[in-house]
Order: sequence, then C-alpha cells, then structure tokens
Amino acid sequence: MGGKCPSRKVKKRRYSHKTARRDKFLLKGDDAVYDELNKPEGEKKPLPVDEDLPGMGQYYCLHCDRYFANVAVRDEHFKTKRHKKRLKQMMGPAPHTQLDADLAAGMGLPDNGPKLMSI
Repeated sequence: MGGKCPSRKVKKRRYSHKTARRDKFLLKGDDAVYDELNKPEGEKKPLPVDEDLPGMGQYYCLHCDRYFANVAVRDEHFKTKRHKKRLKQMMGPAPHTQLDADLAAGMGLPDNGPKLMSI
C-alpha cells in the first residue's frame, strides 16, 4: 500500500516573470563590455532616450550591462556584491574572445614554424 501521494503531481516548471523579462534585453558579452570600458572618453557618447528600456534607457551600469528604472535603484545596485564582483572582473585581464576559443580548439591558422631558407 505504498506509493506516492495522489495530490503530489509533477508540475511543469515555468520560467519566472523576472527571468523572461531579463531575456528581453539582450546582454553584451564580456569582451564587448571590456572593449567599451577601455574606450577613450572622447569616443563615449551619451545614452539615447529609448521608451522600451527601463527608465527610458538613462540609468545604465556599463560594467554589468543593465538598465535601471531610476537613480535610486541604480545606486543600490552599485553597492551589491554582484556589481563589485563584475567590476573586479572587468578591471582584470581581458576576457577570452572567440578567436581564443578557435585557437584552443585547433581551428585557427596553422602554425608551420619559422620559414627556413630555400636553396
């Protein structure tokens, strides 16, 4: 007379609203964010107004590539462990790129060694 409780059924796992909303705004890769941070001040342009983004796209964290609804939320984000970790990661060495991955997989240009003198 064993078995599982009949009221306990396996429920389909669904994405939460927060996860679905996060996917709506595509995030840049680490290498793109790193390149953006290393641009000189003259090349950086002001944020354009965009109605589709939270806070009209004006409150942005460059390190985490996230938009916020207002200044207070953005300033709270700056105090979080997640942001501080990301800040430390972006200030370190350059992240790996697709070229690095191709070379590691052996898909890059062949290395035939130094050219020898021909007769």
